Amino acid sequence: METLTTRVFNNGNSQAVRIPAEFRLDTDRVSITRNEAGDLVIHPLRVPRGAALMQALQALGEVDGSFIAALDAEQSKPLPAQEREGL
Repeated sequence: METLTTRVFNNGNSQAVRIPAEFRLDTDRVSITRNEAGDLVIHPLRVPRGAALMQALQALGEVDGSFIAALDAEQSKPLPAQEREGL
């Protein structure tokens, strides 16, 4: 697993971390947590796609509530944490 060192800088009253191109995220929102070891864990938040398609399928009666609930449950599952070596 690749490990890179990057910069932390102040951005107003917050801190920001420069994410190298090798770890580029395909979203503009993330959730951030701290695990028991004190490590920060960043999870990209998926952009809700297909909302118009889902509405059209619902209007046609092709999709029911249980199908939508199953999709929501699947999307809300966090991605597994990656094993990384400490610096």
